[in-house]
Amino acid sequence: MWYISVKTWRSWRLGAFGVNSFLLCALCVLCGEEKASAASEWTMFRGNPSLTGISDARVPEKPALLWSFKAEGPVTSSAAISNGKVFVGSDDKNVYALNLADGKKIWAFATEGNVESTPCVNGDTLYVGSNDRNLYALDTATGKEKWRYSTQGEIKAGPTFIDGKVIVGSYDNKLHCVDAKTGQKIWEYQTDNYVNGTAAIGNGVAVFGGCDAILHGVDIKTGKAAAKVEAGAYMAASAAIENGIVYVGHYEHEFLAIDLKKEKVAWRFKNPKEFAFMSSPAVTKDKVVVGGRDKIVHCFSKADGKRLWTFVARGKVDSSPVIAGDKILVGSDDGKVYILALADGKELWSYEIGSPVDSSPAVVDDMFIYGAADGSIYCFGAKK
Repeated sequence: MWYISVKTWRSWRLGAFGVNSFLLCALCVLCGEEKASAASEWTMFRGNPSLTGISDARVPEKPALLWSFKAEGPVTSSAAISNGKVFVGSDDKNVYALNLADGKKIWAFATEGNVESTPCVNGDTLYVGSNDRNLYALDTATGKEKWRYSTQGEIKAGPTFIDGKVIVGSYDNKLHCVDAKTGQKIWEYQTDNYVNGTAAIGNGVAVFGGCDAILHGVDIKTGKAAAKVEAGAYMAASAAIENGIVYVGHYEHEFLAIDLKKEKVAWRFKNPKEFAFMSSPAVTKDKVVVGGRDKIVHCFSKADGKRLWTFVARGKVDSSPVIAGDKILVGSDDGKVYILALADGKELWSYEIGSPVDSSPAVVDDMFIYGAADGSIYCFGAKK
């Protein structure tokens, strides 16, 4: 919502600016607020339903540790950020809401299984899965349960909200679609193995790589198959989709670009070190950046899959990178979080957490958040 002072309104009404100027100024206010709002929210895994891992937020040149919060178990769930709150799960079976400003706990919601799923926020509702086989809808202000939807398998994937629906994969080999308000099943889509990754949405199609080695595209209205592509090995990582091309790595050391409409592989990169890709990619207009279990962050040409540069960490990179402007944020099992230059992969900054970081960063203006295997959530940003 935007507001205009009485004095300004009178000036416009009396013709000081004119109707055209009024409309132009109003549009500028609206656009400015929308941009600011977008940079203060990170509402789901990878930041958007396409899972492209791109942020408009500003990243400090020299970030400092602003606060940390200690849970009672490892944190492989990635955080969501909305309305000044941080939402994240832990292997201590809890979902936490923390104050973004200082990391103080606002509430905790207990499930009966580890929470590896990344929360997804829409308005005043948080959606999150648990290894207790349930998808939960919680009130963001209080943590009170609104509804739960039961599956027959663990839910490690992050939910995706789209068009009043929540879509999530389960270890019952199905992709589930439920009504966001009621939790009632709309449809379910059967595969031949676990669904580990978060579903990406593009042009009305939910896309995910299954542990059945097939890249699936599912019509979100009907739940019917829209595309199937043999990938060659099982995919635990989440895919990203942009302009009908799906980017995903698999366990047999290949990274693929798949044309969903043609149902064929556009290009593939075969890792000479024969290590799996468990990280999800970040996608720009001309580059694709992804971590590998070979301890390398890889940057590919989006057009043809040619590797442009590499950055070598000291541990596997299951953390999914986020690109903010000309910077890349990513964690590693070497216990560090990094900022790299998008242009050439040069290390610009790093911080030694001292415990493996498999979660992916949640990024808003001047702040970014990681979870780590030591059970802590870390917030970095500009020191004030």
